Amino acid sequence: MTEEYQLLDKRVQKWLFNQGWPDLREIQKRAIIPILACDRDVLISASTAAGKTEAFFLPACSAIAEEKDGFGILYISPLKALINDQYRRLESLSEMLDMQVTPWHGDSLQSKKKKARNNPSGILLITPESLESLLVREPGWIKQSFTSLKYIVIDEFHAFIGTERGQQLLSLLTRLEHLIGRISNPIPRVALSATLGKLEKVPLSLRPNKSLPCETITSSQHQSTIKVQVKGYLEPIDITTDETRISAEQQICHEIFRLCRGGSHLVFANSRGRTESIAAKLSDLCEQQVVPNEFFPHHGSLAKELREDLEARLQKEALPTTAICTMTLELGIDIGKVSSVIQVTAPHSVSSLRQRLGRSGRRNSPSILRMFIAENGLSEKSNIVDGLRLELVQSLAMIRLLIIDNWFEPADTKQMHFSTFLHQILAVIAQWGSSRVDQLYSLLCEQGSFKEISIQHFKQLLSHMGTVQLIQQLNSGELVLGIEGERLTNSYTFYAVFKTPEEFRIVAGSKTLGTLPVDSLILKDQHIIFGGRRWKVTDIDDEKKVIYVTSTKGGKPPKFNGSGMSIHDRVRQEMLRIYCSGDYRIEVGNQKIDFVDKIGSQLFQEGAYFFKEANLENQPIYQSGKHCYIFSWMGDKVVNTITILLIKSGHVCSNFAGVIEVQNASVDALKDYFMGIIIDGVPDETELAEILSLQQKMIEKYDEYLPEGLLNAGYGRKAFDSKATKEWISGLLT
Repeated sequence: MTEEYQLLDKRVQKWLFNQGWPDLREIQKRAIIPILACDRDVLISASTAAGKTEAFFLPACSAIAEEKDGFGILYISPLKALINDQYRRLESLSEMLDMQVTPWHGDSLQSKKKKARNNPSGILLITPESLESLLVREPGWIKQSFTSLKYIVIDEFHAFIGTERGQQLLSLLTRLEHLIGRISNPIPRVALSATLGKLEKVPLSLRPNKSLPCETITSSQHQSTIKVQVKGYLEPIDITTDETRISAEQQICHEIFRLCRGGSHLVFANSRGRTESIAAKLSDLCEQQVVPNEFFPHHGSLAKELREDLEARLQKEALPTTAICTMTLELGIDIGKVSSVIQVTAPHSVSSLRQRLGRSGRRNSPSILRMFIAENGLSEKSNIVDGLRLELVQSLAMIRLLIIDNWFEPADTKQMHFSTFLHQILAVIAQWGSSRVDQLYSLLCEQGSFKEISIQHFKQLLSHMGTVQLIQQLNSGELVLGIEGERLTNSYTFYAVFKTPEEFRIVAGSKTLGTLPVDSLILKDQHIIFGGRRWKVTDIDDEKKVIYVTSTKGGKPPKFNGSGMSIHDRVRQEMLRIYCSGDYRIEVGNQKIDFVDKIGSQLFQEGAYFFKEANLENQPIYQSGKHCYIFSWMGDKVVNTITILLIKSGHVCSNFAGVIEVQNASVDALKDYFMGIIIDGVPDETELAEILSLQQKMIEKYDEYLPEGLLNAGYGRKAFDSKATKEWISGLLT
């Protein structure tokens, strides 16, 4: 072992010896000195299963080994399941050190919480929502228990950056430092992540006020072999009239059954509805073949017991198990050795694809990614959008960006986060009982994470919060909660800043199967699929929010609605490069590797043919009958901006997969319109947002309480990009 190893506590060294490790990994060695120094933030970025967790905990536990008064380490995770997993992984090390480890979230045992309340020490594992609850409800206990806090570590940091929840977390950390008197002597923050784009910008996301320097540690050694295959499937045109033809999803399920039975795999289906549908079909196949079922759904609406049973089954590796999942199994829960990952439909992002790929190939075996993409059969009614095979080409582009360029999307850190800002104003006032205006601005904006919010924005928001009775100002000038503010902060749902649809419980007999979002259309006697099985709805209790079901055969899956994720410019530009070259293969040495099967290759050739025939390399606007199709090959922000500009001018248009369809238009007329846009100037993002209805812009939890001006400013920055759109239009007209 190295000299860095000698710096660890002797009991930690003994634990390492007991694990049978011949040596520490590269990032684990490199992390010891900066973490023990306790004078800087540290960012540890390395691939899944590269040892990031131990890279932090080995030196951090050594540093607090003798501390018995108050928590020494605050570990923050985006998932309860990850906390439970981390608690299990820390068990033997904490026993060696006689160190208390406390998992603290909504499902944690009250006995463990009570023990930590009475004797706070060691490591606290918590979600942002539970930390918010403690700050608001028990600031006195927090102040006493966190006085000797030495480290704050954030796991899966990429899942927080640029999101409402991430903004809340950064604000919570500033408020914690303020409460325990550590603003001028900050607590070192350590971020762990496998997928962080533009690493040089991440330290600012970790500590916006730059009060501590940040050291970045990446691994150059952990390289795994990647095996990738893309398979194409054709959705038959006449499936309703020809019973001998089977749907693309049915074909995909037969392939999953053939490949996965007898092993452990993850199948990512993007949506809850698709997850349930595929799991049910695979379960049916097991029944037809008279074999035990090995295929189980995993998504956020399933009952906790069902999710945890599946996670435990994967961890034990005793039985072959394939999880059909949404992004719930994308993050770093230890699920044992998974042989392969299958992606059904194009992934949301390259970052997500990388995270999912990292779930397989652990313990020195290659990472295996299979991507199954279905495209519609073509007929005389098909248009160019169908013919281009956009979903397939988007998938190929993402694979190329990941493998060749090692690129994935950087976080969008320029958002306003007004909904979360309003929430934090209420939380701070609830925590302290009252607050002065200057104190709020200093804590949340100057020292905290809301750097994009100006004093003008702040004043405008406070004034409106007073109007809607969220807050009121006393004669002394201090702000306190108003009637509506009291109601909101007293609710158990207050502590989460992310928006969750109202859920109905699904009950079969006396057993709760899970919950279903209320925005799904569910009717009595309707057949639904849930928990991988088929059910008939027997009754709906709107008051108690319960859907009663009985087991049945047949039926179609419910429609789970979910917000889409924005596609980045770079992905669409890589798609254009593939179309122009007519080649998606990956060059390795002197040869090009083809990773697409025969049907997928045929589908790609169809798409490349349509692209060439339409001359899309040279003309971004394509006329087809009375309609025009605009191909900007830019990300969704630019596509949204072009679309809203056209709608504003009276055009009837919509967009799909980055292509804008404009009805009853000609190429020349559209170019004339765009020329006028350049002369008059592209409206800014806030002006574009004003075109939409209020309801369309209320996408975050507390948007309904925002003044319309701030709602427009926040939504506009999230949805549109005026500058990049102007550049694209200028390029179109030259």
